[in-house]
Amino acid sequence: MGKRRRVVERRKKRPAVIGGMIAAAVVGGAGFAVYALYGGGAADAASSKPDHKPVKTGPVSAAEVQTTARTFLTSWQQGKPTRAAAVTDDAAACIRLLTGYSKDAHIKDVTLTEGKRTGAEVPFSVKATVSYKGVSKPLSYDSSFTVVRRKSDGKPLVDWHASVVQPDMKDGDTLVTGESGTPPVKALDRDGGEITTAKYPSLGSVLDGLREKFGKKAGGKAGVELRVVRGTASEKEKLSDKTLVELSKGTPGTVKTTLSPTLQAAAEKQVTTQKNASVVVMRPSTGEIYAVANSSHGFNVAFQGSLAPGSTMKIVTSTMLFEKNLVTPDASHPCPKTYKLAGWTFHNDDDSEIKQGTFKLSFGASCNNAFIDFAPKLSDSDLTTEAQQVYGLGMNNWAIGVPTFDGSVPVQSGAQMGASLIGQGGVRMNPLNMASVSATVESGSFHQPYLVDPSVDNRTIAKASRTMSSKTQSELKEVMTYTAGYGTAAKAMSGLSSSCGAKTGSAEVDGQKKPNGWFTAYCGDLASAGVVQAGGHGGDTAGPIVAALLKLGSSL
Repeated sequence: MGKRRRVVERRKKRPAVIGGMIAAAVVGGAGFAVYALYGGGAADAASSKPDHKPVKTGPVSAAEVQTTARTFLTSWQQGKPTRAAAVTDDAAACIRLLTGYSKDAHIKDVTLTEGKRTGAEVPFSVKATVSYKGVSKPLSYDSSFTVVRRKSDGKPLVDWHASVVQPDMKDGDTLVTGESGTPPVKALDRDGGEITTAKYPSLGSVLDGLREKFGKKAGGKAGVELRVVRGTASEKEKLSDKTLVELSKGTPGTVKTTLSPTLQAAAEKQVTTQKNASVVVMRPSTGEIYAVANSSHGFNVAFQGSLAPGSTMKIVTSTMLFEKNLVTPDASHPCPKTYKLAGWTFHNDDDSEIKQGTFKLSFGASCNNAFIDFAPKLSDSDLTTEAQQVYGLGMNNWAIGVPTFDGSVPVQSGAQMGASLIGQGGVRMNPLNMASVSATVESGSFHQPYLVDPSVDNRTIAKASRTMSSKTQSELKEVMTYTAGYGTAAKAMSGLSSSCGAKTGSAEVDGQKKPNGWFTAYCGDLASAGVVQAGGHGGDTAGPIVAALLKLGSSL
């Protein structure tokens, strides 16, 4: 039946009708004519050739981008989600969100204005009204999408993601207007001053997290608002719901944080000196977080990032080596130019080497193979155990008051285990984790970082199962102060006390021309860590940010 239908549809001319019957050309007998009309075979195959069209490939043209963009934006503006979805590569998801845009989010009077296109990227602005139970508020924001070519048929389509509808959304999130399930909070710094995004632009996600955690506990009353309700994927990233428009104010509860207004303001300023920079400052003796800032104000990389920490991880590796009595700071320990492990050849930065020198010199110069060559003497789980038991990392149990990623040091074998020793492989951290590492070295024991005092809600904070020995702490401080005074961190740490310690790091990332630059340090009762993504060497990028905050903190 299917083939009969295709043959009939492919006719380009109307067949002649004689006496109410279709006349078929007779080739080799009437029986063949019936087969050619109603069955498959050579005639069917032959008839398909003229209609076969090659699939268009290559970049989308300017005309294709323009047509696709206008169809999509016009259909959305006119309230025709099905028509808009037809020019996207995920029609079902598009229909769901655009239908909910008016039905669940109660957004009306939508005006979409296309901006200046850059290649296949189409920016646009949104102006609309959020209206709920007689209360209305204006809504405006900017967004964008990219037009791509579908491989199966070459058709130009909008590359669909929830962020097209609203840039704060992740795939799976929804927009909802109604009574908020969580009352607002009035967050205060340690001195009693109110924390706002106008004052501290980096703290938007932190305020969202504080509201989610403490809104009800702080005694507030919910209002009516348009908000992003997180889906499963966002929940895995520990993202909090986000308020976009407040239609009627709730009564906020009050929650006090450990943030220092002076250091927070300075951190906000410092991260603007580098693109994609993040930093955390904390107090080693207690775990109090004094500042957190990101140059990008969306995802909180400083608390929730999951990045290879590069050579800053050598602090944890060295702790393990010292505890196992495999090396001491002043022990002779060359760093070869290359080292082969399980089929991999590891190189040092710039193919450097240290033929004669101490372990402390290799630590200060951040020479990779001085660490990787210990791999044969280690079990696959040694680094994981060290990170968990002494530094409280990778246990997924930190409770700082807002969502965090608590580091990951998976058990690995072979070359991947060797890579983990220098903060590559499967090791993942963020500035909060690495600030905590330096803080643990300074104090001698792990104090879980926190933003809100645990007594506020009687939550249980994470503990390390054991403490490093005083001998190990002394050895760690020796190599870190050497690095701050004479090694790769010396330039950034210049002007700080000789008792301060530091470690630099550069983490290679696939697809990036430059590595992520890391820097972590302690000075007195302050510890800090920062990362500049795709910035280059940590001593030149993240180092000045961290050092500036430590210098300011030492004067307070």
